[in-house]
Amino acid sequence: MSNSEFVFDATLENFQQKVLEASMNTTVVIDVWAEWCQPCKQLTPILEKLAEEYRGAFVLAKVNAEEQQELAGHLGVQSLPNVKIVKQGQLLDEFNGALPEGEIRQKLDQHVDAPPETDQEKAKHLWSEGQLEEAEAVLIRMNQQNPQDYDVLIDLARLRMEQGQTEEARAIYEGLPGEERLKPGAKQLEARFEFEEQARDIPPVAELQDRVKEDPSDVAAMNQLATHGILAGDYEAAMELLLKSVQTEKDFGDGAAKNTLIKLFDLLGNENQLVRQYRRRLFAMMY
Repeated sequence: MSNSEFVFDATLENFQQKVLEASMNTTVVIDVWAEWCQPCKQLTPILEKLAEEYRGAFVLAKVNAEEQQELAGHLGVQSLPNVKIVKQGQLLDEFNGALPEGEIRQKLDQHVDAPPETDQEKAKHLWSEGQLEEAEAVLIRMNQQNPQDYDVLIDLARLRMEQGQTEEARAIYEGLPGEERLKPGAKQLEARFEFEEQARDIPPVAELQDRVKEDPSDVAAMNQLATHGILAGDYEAAMELLLKSVQTEKDFGDGAAKNTLIKLFDLLGNENQLVRQYRRRLFAMMY
């Protein structure tokens, strides 16, 4: 049984109140399942996950067909799994079998209002639109409500980095427990700090470009120019320079170019398309 407030076991005794009467105010999704039903074991976790994601836009009533044979009979269930979508006491839709999550979402969205935006989603939305101060305000409020939510602190530190407040971001990062620093967002921060430090002592872009133009095998200039590219957000150009450095002199600086690429992969995250592309190219070049 799920511990979610949006998921419950429906029985013959509570069906009137928890399903039919409840459906007058919200959509109820009825999942009829059984222990022996293999497709049920695929479908039910998806429905439970969606109930959490929709945050009360619908509730999930789980009917164990073996224990509730009379109720399953009243519902007209002939095969398992069987899912019915009910609102205001009326059957709006139903399907049999373990559909893919995308198809289930499509069916739900026809009958269920969109879930309200969470603070985390709101902050992400504002951030993506460049409204950094507004996103920061939301994250600060979330942090005040739950100071132990380290994911919020990591997001706040990343936002501060984007605002150019490096020291404030570093202070947040250094206050994180050790295990929290292993999270992808924290590793992105760590990589960014390292690139910022590297950039302090390297020549300006124009000088490095001239050096590479004069000597295409100048791997030191390539690596330093890549650092500038990273800080400017020109990640693909930086990756090309670093791969060229590896190809030209693999062991330069004890593998500096390879190590920088790995840090850049951490900075961007494994889901980034460039990371997947250049990780494969680096692997092929090294091995």
